[in-house]
Amino acid sequence: MKPDVIVAYPLRPRHMEILEDTYTLHRLDLAQGAERDAVLDAAGGIASAMVVNGHVTVDKALLDRLPALRLAACSSAGFDLMDVEEMTRRGVALTNTAPALVDDVADMGLLLTLATRRRLIEADAYVRSGDWGRKGMFPLTTSAAGKRAGIVGLGNLGSAVARRYEALGLEIGYSGRRPKPGVGYRYFPDPVSLAEWADILLVATPGGPETEGLISAAVLEALGPGGSFINIARGTVVDEAALIDALREGRIASAGLDVYLNEPAPDPALTALDNVVLYPHHASGTEETRDRMAQMTLDNLAAFFAGEPLLTRVN
Repeated sequence: MKPDVIVAYPLRPRHMEILEDTYTLHRLDLAQGAERDAVLDAAGGIASAMVVNGHVTVDKALLDRLPALRLAACSSAGFDLMDVEEMTRRGVALTNTAPALVDDVADMGLLLTLATRRRLIEADAYVRSGDWGRKGMFPLTTSAAGKRAGIVGLGNLGSAVARRYEALGLEIGYSGRRPKPGVGYRYFPDPVSLAEWADILLVATPGGPETEGLISAAVLEALGPGGSFINIARGTVVDEAALIDALREGRIASAGLDVYLNEPAPDPALTALDNVVLYPHHASGTEETRDRMAQMTLDNLAAFFAGEPLLTRVN
């Protein structure tokens, strides 16, 4: 008999085919209202694994309905809506797919940095509108080479961004809980001191309560009127109201954002600003990376049912 697996969020089509061939699936993702209760009633006592995503809330109320659950295989890097402490207390392992998306998200950090510093979106509009012909040359921007880039969170993602920044000739600094052994970049004990030093401040930390509001009004004030803020982490890590005020009032020069406090409908006060480059939380959104993420989810499930160590356990 095939093991029972709850699907709370689907994988890519060909990976769903593998799931269907390998396991008996209980499609919570397709259920609404009373159907959802029926799926939970039928699967809760027999399904030891569940496929989830960062958009799925896994809290005490859901866990109460899933007494047999021992693995939540998350097909995204983020798991902000999951009560990891409660899952750990109940013996439910959580895996994610963070290693699969490092390169594409780091590339987006680089893209947002260059587009922001060189005012790509404004320049594109300048050409399309005919202003180039009517008003003459677009205003000068600033070079990347020789500038200082501060990275908040020098984990796998932050390190990948740093390597790309080095190729541009940027000087690298970082902040985190503690200095990284064997890392030659300059360490700063907190984001405020890092921002005071930096021309570009990029945040690459996980989301969740521990980092909520980490990029505060004080951090943005320290970054200063020539500084650019880049966010490829989570919208919650920045005080978005303070960011909007700083951009509107010219207390920082610009921002490049892949993530927002309210998704998929960011604050209109933010999207109306012309000194922000916007991307729709899609840094990992390539065919190749999404395939790797789905495959890593399958691999964690396979390891779990084979009694082998999980590939990317979080808790």
